[in-house]
Amino acid sequence: MFSYRHGFHAGNHADVLKHTVLVQLLEHLLHKDKPFWVIDTHAGGGLYDLTSGYATKSGEALEGIHALWPLRKRPDVPEAVKAYLDQVQAVNDKDSLHWYPGSPQIAAQMLREGDHLRLFELHPTEFKLLEQHFASVRRGVSVQPADGFAGLKACLPPPPRRGLIHIDPPYENKDDYRRVLQTVKESVQRFATGTYVVWYPEIARRESQQFPAQLKRLAAEMPKVDWVLATLRVKGAARDGMGLYGSGMFVINPPWTLYDRMAKALPWLVETIGIDDHAAYTLEAQQS
Repeated sequence: MFSYRHGFHAGNHADVLKHTVLVQLLEHLLHKDKPFWVIDTHAGGGLYDLTSGYATKSGEALEGIHALWPLRKRPDVPEAVKAYLDQVQAVNDKDSLHWYPGSPQIAAQMLREGDHLRLFELHPTEFKLLEQHFASVRRGVSVQPADGFAGLKACLPPPPRRGLIHIDPPYENKDDYRRVLQTVKESVQRFATGTYVVWYPEIARRESQQFPAQLKRLAAEMPKVDWVLATLRVKGAARDGMGLYGSGMFVINPPWTLYDRMAKALPWLVETIGIDDHAAYTLEAQQS
């Protein structure tokens, strides 16, 4: 259960989609003065070195942030993609691309005094890295070595009654799909007005292929729930059935701006980082 390491996948095409959406959700919450919480159930290490270690072994960032980085100053970059690239730029010096910010770091650099970041990470090595990364932060960030599915229950509803819940397990264990559905169901019952975002992989596994429909059915069972589903596929599935060829972000209670922003961003991303003729996107929404 502890074989998954975030560093192998840092900055890949799935991170591009995930963090483009995440930045849009955070920007929307920041429009109001009232504070809010961000809760990350599977936080990872926080910040990743793209020039050594796991990232260079996997090479996955070449299909993601490395492909986008040289294009960041082009005038046709969609607003949502530019906002994401600005957050990557914040941890790098000028034109160099040395570091990649994970979801906790992106949230930390966007939040204000009075907002709060709750981070859960069960992997002992990832937790140690996360704890070290935020060691100098005295206020506004809590880091716990715990199962994020279980830990989330105690956080809801957050005291400000405003919050973004990011659910992003590795899905190495097939049971993660079931646990996500159960967690979302129970969490919305506790905190109906929160914004929930679920990332999932597109891989050659039955559980993954059935998951979007299961998320939609779950949302349909909830009273007055809006959702947006955005997917990005950069290539076709490998013949051996191995590897990640795309991913999806399912957002419950999305900001009204998200659909339009992603409608501009996704075609551009397919055009710029798509690898073969199977590269594609989908964008769906349901309003109650």
